[in-house]
Amino acid sequence: MMLSTKIFFCYILAFLLFDGLLHCHARYYYRFIVKEAPYTRLCSTKNILTVNGEFPGPTIRLYAGETITVDVYNKAKDNITIHWHGVKMPRYPWTDGPEYITQCPIQPGSKFTQKLILTTEEGTIWWHAHSEWSRATVYGAIIAYPKPGTSYPYPKPHAEVPIILGEWWKQDITAVYEGFLATGGDPNVSDAFTINGQPGDLYPCSKPDTFRLNVDHGKTYLLRMVNAALNDILFFGISGHQITVVGADGSYTKPLTRDFVVIGSGNTLDVLFHANQKPGKYYMAARAYSTAPPVPFDNTTTTAIVQYNGNYSSSSSPSLLYLPNYNDINASFNFSASVRSLASEEYPISVPLHVTTQIISTVSVNTFPCGFNETCLGTNRTRFSASMNNISFLLPSIDILQAYYGHLKGVFGDSFPKFPPFIFNFTAQYLPMILEIPKVGTEVYFLDYNSTVELVLQGTNLVSGIDHPMHLHGYSFYVVGLGLGNFDPKKDPLQYNLIDPPFLNTVTVPKNGWAAIRFQANNPGVWYMHCHLERHLTWGMDMVFIVKDGHRPEDRLLPPPPDMPPC
Repeated sequence: MMLSTKIFFCYILAFLLFDGLLHCHARYYYRFIVKEAPYTRLCSTKNILTVNGEFPGPTIRLYAGETITVDVYNKAKDNITIHWHGVKMPRYPWTDGPEYITQCPIQPGSKFTQKLILTTEEGTIWWHAHSEWSRATVYGAIIAYPKPGTSYPYPKPHAEVPIILGEWWKQDITAVYEGFLATGGDPNVSDAFTINGQPGDLYPCSKPDTFRLNVDHGKTYLLRMVNAALNDILFFGISGHQITVVGADGSYTKPLTRDFVVIGSGNTLDVLFHANQKPGKYYMAARAYSTAPPVPFDNTTTTAIVQYNGNYSSSSSPSLLYLPNYNDINASFNFSASVRSLASEEYPISVPLHVTTQIISTVSVNTFPCGFNETCLGTNRTRFSASMNNISFLLPSIDILQAYYGHLKGVFGDSFPKFPPFIFNFTAQYLPMILEIPKVGTEVYFLDYNSTVELVLQGTNLVSGIDHPMHLHGYSFYVVGLGLGNFDPKKDPLQYNLIDPPFLNTVTVPKNGWAAIRFQANNPGVWYMHCHLERHLTWGMDMVFIVKDGHRPEDRLLPPPPDMPPC
């Protein structure tokens, strides 16, 4: 990416004078070249898909409320799309990015100019590929700074540091994906987790390249955290230090100080780290939170090193830290249930109090019978699948947005159920196997413009209960309720938080529990909702909302750009 001379010197001046936190006018144009590049990790080298040869990819910086364009050139051998995760894209889903939902993929040798339209987003969000499993290495941060003349609702940190958590496979990710599809079983687990692309000290051949954060005693650092892992929710902490959450998913939160955080796949956190301990070396670390005993997962720990500047005597090894056990449901649930919106006079919220559309949807892992002459590695020699309200989503061959806008028939149906088609004890320990088999379809749910929606996502124990980080494109929503067990429509709404619920774009439905979210359907278009664990998305735990146009011209879907990729 090339900066203009003026902007380049502005960034240099910002770094020299204000530790990089004086932000020059945001760049309006980025150039993303998707291409393969060789990277060495865990003692071996392989080609991975990158943007501009970088892993993680480049950070996009802009001000809240701005619009920028990104020219995406596909110089790779396979199709690609790029999604701007957490950007609401008002009335303009055309460049939102999920393949066969809002666009057909960008084919090798082609280019697509994507527009990013920010509104209320402020803080850390991110971007990633949204085509098969290419987001394993194609991702980066988006930083939306406060508008000029405004500041953070907390003391200004001395510096900011992106902390992007990811996964690394020794095997080519396309081979992992294709093998996973072929067997119908669980995918091969990753060989390492990463912090800013590096596995860290505890892995072979990794110690010299471990990410290091040098800090001055007494200063405060803003960690802009992204969980870009494909298939894992993660615990994260820094040994000897507490950290304070002040933002989540591009929205400010009440300060929440903890020894560790839990960050779902797809989520972002803004975290203040105070360098207030005895000068020395300390580990920051992340490892999986996984609650389904039969499901294989990566049980390794990635580390980076926080090192205080100055002359002092220190042991040669950083101090280790405590993180909860991988299956500590209470630790995860208590953290998630403690996050609150700032909900101040300067940063007000607007929770829908009168609901016009109520939807309850199960989120389940399912199975299909093994086909004739197939070898299937799912439970009891089945093929794994997944569903919402017992429908396993099937991607069409032409994108749903194009079909909706062009009134094309036969691409999708409009029969996504408003309530679960089968009512049973969703979280019972033993459930009839007949309930495991879902229907297959490409069903959407239409929402009237400006309707107020409550969606309750109910986890089930079909096949195996597990947490599900559910992401909605085009919107942030208020998480008004979280609970364990079966949702009780009479009792549980009495305990909703309608005062300061967090305003997120990805909510983790707890294992064998539920989450209730509310939003106002004021963004017309086609918007994807899916589990952000990639294996569940691939299996069919997804659906689509189509928000109808309003009556005024400013409440209607904008026309497509001229260079939409062809199908």
